[in-house]
Amino acid sequence: MFCNENSPLAEKDKLLKHMILEHKLVIADVKLIADFERYSLYWKKRFTEQPVTDFCSVIRTNSKGPIEEQEHYFLLCDALPEDRILREQLQQKRLENVLEQQQQERNDTNFRRVCMFCSEEFSGNRSVLFNHMARDHAFNVGLPDNIVYCTEFLDLLQSKIDSLQCFYCEKFFRDKNTLKDHMRKKQHRRINAKNHEYDRFYVINYLELGKSWEEVQSEDDRELMGEEEEDWSDWQEHTVCAVCLFCEHQADSTENLCLHMKNSHDFDLLKIKAELGLKFYQQVKLVNFIRRELHQCRCYSCQKKFILKEDLINHLTEASHIASLPDVSVWDQPQYYFPTYENDSLLCALSDDSDTESSGVDGNESIPVYAEDVSNLEALKQNSILNEILKTDTSKM
Repeated sequence: MFCNENSPLAEKDKLLKHMILEHKLVIADVKLIADFERYSLYWKKRFTEQPVTDFCSVIRTNSKGPIEEQEHYFLLCDALPEDRILREQLQQKRLENVLEQQQQERNDTNFRRVCMFCSEEFSGNRSVLFNHMARDHAFNVGLPDNIVYCTEFLDLLQSKIDSLQCFYCEKFFRDKNTLKDHMRKKQHRRINAKNHEYDRFYVINYLELGKSWEEVQSEDDRELMGEEEEDWSDWQEHTVCAVCLFCEHQADSTENLCLHMKNSHDFDLLKIKAELGLKFYQQVKLVNFIRRELHQCRCYSCQKKFILKEDLINHLTEASHIASLPDVSVWDQPQYYFPTYENDSLLCALSDDSDTESSGVDGNESIPVYAEDVSNLEALKQNSILNEILKTDTSKM
């Protein structure tokens, strides 16, 4: 940044040492600089425009000693807004390049590689090889879409296995069979996440300036652990509406819906439930039975068919069939466990009062569970809907 001294990028430490010894310049957090070459060129130009003291903090060593023994060093760090902006811009540019490279590798169909475990060759997309190693060899490096610089990554892994080094514990072995047995028995068929040599091959390490994958992943947990109380004042609950059995009316509670059906259609579900002593699953079957019959435009009382649903509803009302249910055996069948309409909210809102009444006065006694449809097991088997399905399948064979 001050003279013509230069070093290859791989020997960056040599150049940093030169700047400290010869120019008294210290750069903070060098490892977090995304593109050190561009960073150096930028500040080399700026130091020719203004004195270094305009940008750097001055650190005086041996401040209590004689003046002639004191030295002044210059600290260049991201506490300077200009330096911080430069680092963020370089980070953003590197992220853009990495994402572009990743997208090219995702779309590449010319990939060709031999599996490092079984020597089977794969071509097409890189995910084919990664999925094979995960499925057939239990070697999982994560989702292929999270990996970048795939060829270099695989070359590194291949070099390790060629040198008989375990990926996880990184010990060396005398031959390939011993290495394979070790990795299988110790379940070491995975890379060592603590080895930063692999960091550059995972996109997560490029997302935020100065943050590793561990820090990014643990951020959410720290935030959740730190929040002792959550503010739910902006919570907006979406009311679940149940739909009437006979029209399109919706209500935000079972009570309101039952009141509507009683007043508008003379169908008192709560009264029917009490008179017949219906348990929860019997209510479910009754609702599903009525829904299915109405969906098929058929009167559930007299089985008369109609073309339009409006005509059926008029018939139910005029013939007073709306509250005239058929015998329990008609609708209390296993086939009506299944809802006629998907996400029928009325089914979720049904309740079984007998469970509440059977509990103790203080509500602390355990609630008994009543089995249904098992009083006559043979009759259940004979009337099962599965028999009809089996008959249909047999006739097709």
